[in-house]
Amino acid sequence: MKIKNTRFITVSLGLLAFLGFASIGFAEWESMEQFQESAAYPKFLIDNLWILMAAALVFVMHLGFATLESGLTQSKNTVNILFKNVFIICMGTLAYALWGFNSMYPSDDTWIWDGVIGMGSLIPTTNDSVANLTNDYADYTLWSDFIFQAMFAATAATIVSGAVAERIKLGSFMVGVTIIVLIGYPITGSWEWGTGWLDRLGFADFAGSSLVHAFGGFAALAAVIVLGPRKGKYLEGGRVKPILGHSMPLATIGVFLLFLGWFGFNGGSVLSADAVGVSYVFVTTALAACAGGLSSMFISWIVLKKPDLTMALNGILAGLVGITAGADVISVWSAVFVGLIAGIIVVFSIIFFDKIKIDDPVGAISVHGICGIWGTLAVGIFGGGSFIIQLLGTLSISAFAFVFSLATFSLVKAIFGLRVSEEEEYGGLDVGEHGQEAYPDFAPASH
Repeated sequence: MKIKNTRFITVSLGLLAFLGFASIGFAEWESMEQFQESAAYPKFLIDNLWILMAAALVFVMHLGFATLESGLTQSKNTVNILFKNVFIICMGTLAYALWGFNSMYPSDDTWIWDGVIGMGSLIPTTNDSVANLTNDYADYTLWSDFIFQAMFAATAATIVSGAVAERIKLGSFMVGVTIIVLIGYPITGSWEWGTGWLDRLGFADFAGSSLVHAFGGFAALAAVIVLGPRKGKYLEGGRVKPILGHSMPLATIGVFLLFLGWFGFNGGSVLSADAVGVSYVFVTTALAACAGGLSSMFISWIVLKKPDLTMALNGILAGLVGITAGADVISVWSAVFVGLIAGIIVVFSIIFFDKIKIDDPVGAISVHGICGIWGTLAVGIFGGGSFIIQLLGTLSISAFAFVFSLATFSLVKAIFGLRVSEEEEYGGLDVGEHGQEAYPDFAPASH
């Protein structure tokens, strides 16, 4: 067929030229100036900008964790919760720069144990733009990759923070989570995202249902077992005394901030500004979250006889955690089903852990640990992955996180002690650990 429209030919050739330039790889350019003048640069600029914006959204999630955790705990511990979250983002970013990033993404010659443990090291100290525009970074710079991943690393420690709230020594907590983020988290991260043994088996975890959330959830479970429950939580005869959070508005604000940040968490994991990929992930993420919120609302209403706001909030988070592993490959309506199941799971999981006297003030173990496993398995059910490989991967990551955290917090307990005194716990960690109250002009901090 003769094509009469020369404009069509011109556009087609231009598009082919653009794709050709983009496929060459940035290592072909001898200077940053050459690259900026090439046809590949506009795509790179947009992709890189989206990764940085996504990193900023994930950063906002740490504000969400801070307000959620403080809202679901007693007012007398608010300063302590907020202090821990301030520490986590500062420590997590620096620890990931010192060792974690290069341990999680080792090169061929820096595997200590091939596919299992990589050698960590400092991130580069100079802004060598051309050196960082390589075939390994076709859509964004090394710096964008680092800051995006650093926000993820800090999240693992934040999950632990909520579960051990209201009775852990501040200094002991700081030591424990630093070890977890510096050493433990990058090891399992390398198994999949660093092209380690799970990646070679075909394991799939798009944005971290297991690598971030299940890791944090099972690290939290181990820490809680070593720490023990809050005083007065579990009574004789198997009765559970509710210890109510002091601010449902703060908790709700926290969940909405987390929901917002999750668009960066999952959307940024596309690792480019691909229009179809990012928009699709936004939709599956939102639908799963909303489905999780609704199912947890109604299931908890049936089981507990009252509509429980905290269960609804945790249901939203459960849906988000559930879809994170397969947001890019699970179909839209399957994403709804994944969220619905996650919302149901989280209600019964929270109730179960209370029955066996595992005291988790914010439900972090259930939301991140149990629903993280579900989300990873959902890729094998709805996303075309191997269910057996998904099961092997999520159990391996969860088991490693549990054992590593159990050893870490047991060691910290033996050296420094882990719990505050009974008097300090009763009076509140704000006064006992910090000498200040979050609400000095209102009710006493001990109430």
